[in-house]
Amino acid sequence: MSSTRTTTTTRTTAGTGTHRTQRALGLAAAAVLATAATVGAGLAGAQGADAAEPVAWAPAQDATITPGVQMYTDGAQCTANFVYTDSSGAVYVGYAAHCAGLGESTDTTGCGTGSLPLGTPVEFVEGGSLLTAGTTLGTGTLAYSSWLTMDAVGETDEDTCAYNDLALVEVDPAFVDEVNPSVPFFGGPTALATDGVDAGETVSSYGNSSLRGGLSVLSPKTGLALSSTPSGWSHTVYTATPGIPGDSGSGMLDADGAALGTLSTVALAPLAGSNGVGDLAHELAYAQEHSGIDGLALALGTEPFAPLL
Repeated sequence: MSSTRTTTTTRTTAGTGTHRTQRALGLAAAAVLATAATVGAGLAGAQGADAAEPVAWAPAQDATITPGVQMYTDGAQCTANFVYTDSSGAVYVGYAAHCAGLGESTDTTGCGTGSLPLGTPVEFVEGGSLLTAGTTLGTGTLAYSSWLTMDAVGETDEDTCAYNDLALVEVDPAFVDEVNPSVPFFGGPTALATDGVDAGETVSSYGNSSLRGGLSVLSPKTGLALSSTPSGWSHTVYTATPGIPGDSGSGMLDADGAALGTLSTVALAPLAGSNGVGDLAHELAYAQEHSGIDGLALALGTEPFAPLL
């Protein structure tokens, strides 16, 4: 059995180069067709993978590379969601796969949409705006892209193509000691959310778009989950303030501080200002199956989760 939902959305990446700006900031309407699907046994792999490989993290108060940090890729700016590790001790920071994409802002499927190759340099940046440069905190390289991977494996499931929007940037070893996995302001993540989210449940996020011009007071966001696709691949949320261009990739926490998903789109209709969030358990299971990264796991925060009341 399937159901159909039509939503007008645009991706939420801020860009500076010509083709990147058109993709990131264009507000033309695009229809997204969502059909019921399942991910099968792949989700079970993510369910047991929410404990990070031991890493000597920087103290949270001193760390400069954390969830919420700005990430620049070939002129396009996104925001980090969570930190990940593998069995070798390598450290990764996640953002949205479309942050390295070459399509337009209205390209809402990752299957068949061009992307920068693995190995592309990425900068972690603090401050700045679309007009002024920020301070580079460290560097990394694109190590996994769900968009590239779906093309490589010939993915055809419509929900997977539409909502699987996760990329991983491996932090250069010289900057690993600057990393802490705790979400600023809120703390956590406490676990990987494996059961989705109920409508009406409180959600929290920390976005740091350059369009805010350094106004970090607007970075913490809290709100409510509105709905989920039947397949569980995506959730619609509404937060104050909503995610804007440049917030793409931001992590979303559920009411218990578990890592729920990654911010991917902003809706123009029917729920203007609501955000589409890819389900992290689904996205991480897909990466664990196809990325070739042994022991890929979500790193838990060192700071306790403290929701905004």
